[in-house]
Order: sequence, then C-alpha cells, then structure tokens
Amino acid sequence: MTRDQRPDDVSRRKFILATGAAGTAAFAGCSGGSGSQSTPTPRVETRTVVKDQSGSQSESASGGPSDLSAEGSSTVYPISNKGGSYWNGNPPADDEEYWGPEQYGIDTDMHLADYFASLYGFEPTETRSEAPFNMSVGLSHSGTGCKSVRDGLVDIGNSSGPITAELGISEEKRDENYVDHVVGRDGQPVFVSQAIYDAGVTELTGEEVRGIYQGDVTNWSEVGGPDQEIYVVGRAEGSGTDTSFRLNMLGDADAPMDVDTRKGQNQQVQTVLEQNDGAIGYMALAFQSSAISPVAITFDGTTYEPDKDAENTIFDSDYPLNRDLHMYTRITDETPEGTSMKEAAFINMFLTEFGQQTFVEANNYIPLPTKDIEAEREKLPDQV
Repeated sequence: MTRDQRPDDVSRRKFILATGAAGTAAFAGCSGGSGSQSTPTPRVETRTVVKDQSGSQSESASGGPSDLSAEGSSTVYPISNKGGSYWNGNPPADDEEYWGPEQYGIDTDMHLADYFASLYGFEPTETRSEAPFNMSVGLSHSGTGCKSVRDGLVDIGNSSGPITAELGISEEKRDENYVDHVVGRDGQPVFVSQAIYDAGVTELTGEEVRGIYQGDVTNWSEVGGPDQEIYVVGRAEGSGTDTSFRLNMLGDADAPMDVDTRKGQNQQVQTVLEQNDGAIGYMALAFQSSAISPVAITFDGTTYEPDKDAENTIFDSDYPLNRDLHMYTRITDETPEGTSMKEAAFINMFLTEFGQQTFVEANNYIPLPTKDIEAEREKLPDQV
C-alpha cells in the first residue's frame, strides 16, 4: 500500500492534528471569502439554496430562493463569494468603500448590482441590500462544481482546474457543452513549514518537488534541510488544486502521488503546515499566512520567487504552476450561447478594473491582463 492509499491522517510517524474542525469553522457562515482579505465585506442576508435533479429550487431560510447560484472550488471561492456578497449588498455609488464607480472609470450613479444587471436588461432596485436578483455561492471542490453545472444543479461551476480534467472529457466535448469564463489566475505556490524554511530550505527545484511527491525524496536532508522526515500534504482528489498540481508538476492529471495526508480545502492544508514542523504542501495564493513560507522553485534554470518584485516571480504568467481560475456555464436549449443574461451580468462584474482589483487582486490572486479581459468579455452575450 502506498502512502496515497492510506486513510486521511495516517502518518509515517506519530502526528496529532486538529485540522478538520479548524478548517470547517473557518468557512462556516462566511459571507466574504477568505480571512486574508483586507477589505471588509458588506453585511447581507445569507440564504442557502438547494436544487434537486430537475433543477427546481427550494429555500432553507426565509426570504425566498436565490436567483443565481454557483458552487465549487475553495480556490475560486474567495473571489466568487466576495463578489456575491457585494452583489447582494448592492451598495450605492457614493459608497466608495465598496463601490464608488468613478474611481474605476465607470460613468454611472447607480448601485453596484443595479449597474451591472442593467447592462443585460434587468431593472434596477435603487435599494441597498436588494439586488435585481440574488446570488448564492457554495463551497465544495472543483470536481463537484463542474459536476453540479453539468447536472444543472447550479448556474455557475467554480473550478481551479480545467473541466476537461475534472470531468474526464475531451476539449471538443467541453466546447459543445460549456463556456469557460476565466476570471483570474493563481500562482499556486509550494509551502514548507516555517521550521523547515528557517533551517535553510528556502528554494527547491522542480525535480526535487516531483521527487518528494512521488516518494523518491523522503528526508529534508536530501534537499539541503535538517535530518527530518518529510510530511507530505496533498489536496483531496477531485480538487482543482490537486488536478492542476498533477498536470503542471507531474505532467498528468492522474499521475500517482505518494502523500501522507490529503485535505479537502486549502485552509485545511494551511493548518497542517502551521501545526507540523516538517511538512510540505501546495495550495492557493489566497491562503498564505505569516506562519508558513512559500519557497522559490527553479524550473529549467529559472528560479521563480514568491516575491512580486523579483525578476522572475510565481506571479508571472510563465511560472509553470500558474493556473487559470474558472467559472463554467452550460450550453442548453434555453441558453444556446452558453451564458444566460443573469450569468453574464454577474461574471461581467469580475471582468472590469473594479472586479479585478476588488475580488481578484485583493485576495492575493493574479489579475488578468487587459487583452485577456477583452477576450473573456467576448464570450458573454451582447449587452442590451
């Protein structure tokens, strides 16, 4: 039996963790994304929407069902959920803390959601905390988000891995059934426990990282660190972060990995790394903390630093672990273009300077360059 086949918390040495509850509690009741955000989120009414297999909605809280729903990746969640909170809050134009369109070159005096919804034909409410339609964002995995949009259970499937890998489909099948809306990028750093970083492991090569995750390197002394066994942390299978890591680092979304534990959410990986003095793990940029450190990684002679101001940085588009962050919509008889007007109104909000600064960059992700934003807007239906 390989380590990848072991139960979730089986270790090669005695190791006690209390990560599950911590990771769950960190997200429970969250309406504004990850704790790494420096910008507060508007207080809005939270509703949970459940769809059955036929797509019909039921409500689990007073106030009626949401009109638009998304689910999936914990990596995309800070972007999507914060966007949903701002949308439902519908702040007025003079609320510069949350909206203030003039500072982003948007010529309007409308409330936030009113403005973006009106571009696609929806009547404004002119009322704070009352959007033209409500948005609900659920947290799961990329694979779950892709399956949910496939099955019509949600309108938008959030994923940090390509839907081709998450659903095991061809690019032709993808293009026949889905529209891929890229809203930002993630550098996907590799982190080590602070004790290991302080002991001198501040840089690894791609070959060394591959060796660690394939079971060929098992002690930190083999890569310039202390004589200490490596505790290898992976993400749960079906996670877009795991899919992207295997694709980009190991060359195959189904490549075998030799890990001690797998965790379902980014923040659970963060907790393991903070509580274990010999661990290595990969997760999204938004979940970096002061208690762990990302390492520089050298690929083909180029060293990519976690510092944004470095000559070569993990924030560069040519960093090999860089990956797109997706919001998938589905092509149906009712939406032959693949994106409804409601979906377009919400997604378009992210494809602006306001959206890129507020929801992408503020969460420590990588904003899209202008040419990519323009290409993404071309995927949306025409504004009215």
